Amino acid sequence: MLDDARLDRRTLMKGLAGASFAAVLADPILARAAAAETETVSLTLPSGRTVSAALALPETLPAPTVMLIHEWWGLNDQIKAAAREYANEGYIALAIDLMDGAVATTAEDARAQMQAVEAGPATETCIGWMEWLRTHENGTGRVGTVGWCFGGAWSLNASLAAPADATVIYYGRLEQDPARLRMLKGPVLGHFATQDGFIDAAMVGGFERAMTEAGMADRLTVHWYEADHAFANPSGARYDEEDARLAWARTLAFFTQHLTG
Repeated sequence: MLDDARLDRRTLMKGLAGASFAAVLADPILARAAAAETETVSLTLPSGRTVSAALALPETLPAPTVMLIHEWWGLNDQIKAAAREYANEGYIALAIDLMDGAVATTAEDARAQMQAVEAGPATETCIGWMEWLRTHENGTGRVGTVGWCFGGAWSLNASLAAPADATVIYYGRLEQDPARLRMLKGPVLGHFATQDGFIDAAMVGGFERAMTEAGMADRLTVHWYEADHAFANPSGARYDEEDARLAWARTLAFFTQHLTG
């Protein structure tokens, strides 16, 4: 007879297999089970710091790679579960940690840990992991980045600091300096919400103008959704299922075109 732990795991795996991506992210138990399917890996950076991340591998290798960057909550089960889903779509997926293991459950704590992130060390972490992915023994040498909110900003920052073949931004703060934006190697896809009081039309418009001034307008695709900030997070009150599903489909198509095409 199977013991209770094995029965519970079998039940969870059946639940994962039958659940949609959004359902997994919205359910803490399923998200934890999906997160458990990732492997913790570590990397020592030139500064001597050691950083860790959650790695998920696809069934078929070699494969292109995607680096995921978390929201202000930190590298929680939800982002690890997202890495598992990218692996299910055929990518070597790595969810990195820019908060040294800290995970918040309240907005107050999340804001405090976000404000404690220093640009220099965070940039070094992103560069280190992107090089790790680009040279991964089972990779194709192509690297994409994707992030949400705090991570959306860092998805762009990472691609400015190191060459990325494709960059996806979900409602993240945007660079406005054309000189810096000329450092982008690959195309950028942005998902933004019309009701977002943080990453609003003025900020996105400034980004679009800066990209045009940098001669990069043809590398930028922007999509607007009749939704609010964090509309793609099923565990939040502002989740919009239809728009989240559309943004996910567009992201997969974008990565297919630029990482596997």
